[in-house]
Amino acid sequence: MAIDRKQLIIDAATKSFSLFGYKATTMDQVAKLASVGKGTIYTFFKNKEELFDEIVTSLIKEMKASAEEAIDENLSFSENMHNVLFRILEFRKEHQLTIKLFQEEREMGTPAVSEVIHKVETAVLNYIKGFIQIAMDKGEINKCDPEITAFIMLKLYISLIFDWEKHHAPLEKKEIADLFESYLFTGLSIR
Repeated sequence: MAIDRKQLIIDAATKSFSLFGYKATTMDQVAKLASVGKGTIYTFFKNKEELFDEIVTSLIKEMKASAEEAIDENLSFSENMHNVLFRILEFRKEHQLTIKLFQEEREMGTPAVSEVIHKVETAVLNYIKGFIQIAMDKGEINKCDPEITAFIMLKLYISLIFDWEKHHAPLEKKEIADLFESYLFTGLSIR
């Protein structure tokens, strides 16, 4: 029964954070949404920060699992990298909690939200870095600094998906893949 209550609390908090953001969510709201007494929450979580951290840790695992599903052993490194990045950013774009968190950080700069966004981005960068390292070890790509390369790849993707759409029609998945291939793997020089 205790596990069910804990899950009820996590689900209610996720809903509250997704609807109202981190700053506006209170333990009273979470207790109401979960139909439990506020004291029950404190049997599982010390405070709002700890509850939020549990939800974000779960979100990161979900995002990684989604990225793993995009990998096809029969595809090249660049095709898999495109699929992984696209899936991660698609997850971020469609998941209600991440949408609200990025909005709250942009509009209010809530320190706890900024920390969480940094934690999510670091997890994504570490995942991509590992993917790059494996490709280097297999000889699929040239030696490079995996950390810088992961950063460039992620930022290029964010730019093509989120920033481009601010003033232009959204790019199709194939267009993004072609640009990614051209800029990072083929290069712009005429051979």
